[in-house]
Amino acid sequence: MSVYDKLKELGITLPPVATPAAAYVPFVRTGNLVFISGHTAKRDGKPWVGQLGKTMNTEEGKQAARSIAVDLMGTLQAAVGDLNNVRRIVKVMSLVNSSPDFIEHHLVTNGASELFGQVFGDKGAHARSAFGVAQIPTGSCVEIELIAEVG
Repeated sequence: MSVYDKLKELGITLPPVATPAAAYVPFVRTGNLVFISGHTAKRDGKPWVGQLGKTMNTEEGKQAARSIAVDLMGTLQAAVGDLNNVRRIVKVMSLVNSSPDFIEHHLVTNGASELFGQVFGDKGAHARSAFGVAQIPTGSCVEIELIAEVG
């Protein structure tokens, strides 16, 4: 099954690349690697504001991370032209806006990781880091960046 068939089965439409909010580019390709800049969570086109452990629970954070994965795939498609050319999702790094006592950053990040696995199968299995941070730009609840290997 192609990546696009899987996206269609999941009811996912990939968005266009968002305009960077500061002095950076959405992605950089060097050799067979594509580095996707951090994407923040959005809901209804606006920053998905919140702090895990204070104003949001783990399940809400997981949904935010899943929505970021959709945006990341849209940017990855722009970078490579065809998501079927992705050989592997190599690395995911997740920043979770959280209270000092919140300890489920890894579970929040599963929202993105699980979707990459659903869409790319074994090629979606990746190395990963998940961190709690005091704040993310625009007050967003989660930010995720990605490295992919492409053909």
